[in-house]
Amino acid sequence: MLENNKLFSKIFMWMFLGLAITFGVGYYVSLNEVMLYNVLSKYYIFLAILEIVIVIILSIRINKMNPTTSKIMFCLYSFITGLTFSSIFVVYKISSIIYVFGITALLFLIFALIGNYTKLDLTKFGTYLFMGLLGIIICSIINMFVNNEAFDITLVIIGLIIFLGYVAYDIQIIKRKLYMIENEDNLAIFGALNLYLDFINIFLRLIQLFGKNDN
Repeated sequence: MLENNKLFSKIFMWMFLGLAITFGVGYYVSLNEVMLYNVLSKYYIFLAILEIVIVIILSIRINKMNPTTSKIMFCLYSFITGLTFSSIFVVYKISSIIYVFGITALLFLIFALIGNYTKLDLTKFGTYLFMGLLGIIICSIINMFVNNEAFDITLVIIGLIIFLGYVAYDIQIIKRKLYMIENEDNLAIFGALNLYLDFINIFLRLIQLFGKNDN
């Protein structure tokens, strides 16, 4: 139990460091018009592809990585996400972003505690969560052409529910990885990355629902 507490302390430390990098970089870029233009118009697709590549590498190779390499890659991923995140600070008021961040943190905490303390085996729901996420992605692509606002809001709400479920699910997955990933630092990065992604996706959906536009 003590080892678990020590591990989760590391996981949440790295997760919040990643979030601090992302939001800090996003805010800084949003204040620089030239940098903002280059990120959103010239390099956005390249950065989005690079994000996917880093996540895949970390997910597949984490057990064989040098701990320093995994930490650098996680910070790099957080930095790149911050670049693409800069548009959030342009579209929405900073007060609204802070408000939604607070709500996200509260919901994240609630579902993390559920995942940690429930006796129900949530890992069995992984397939359903993945199928739901895949359905959301497909429907979102379709709605790009249909452009139905009500359908878009419905997808956002369903996506929010799915990623809240992923928080509890990932907490239990991390516990199961205790004896599968040998290096504790690498396991901390693995857990931090998964929970970071859950947090970001919850935040993005909440900001779409409750964020106030910065005219």
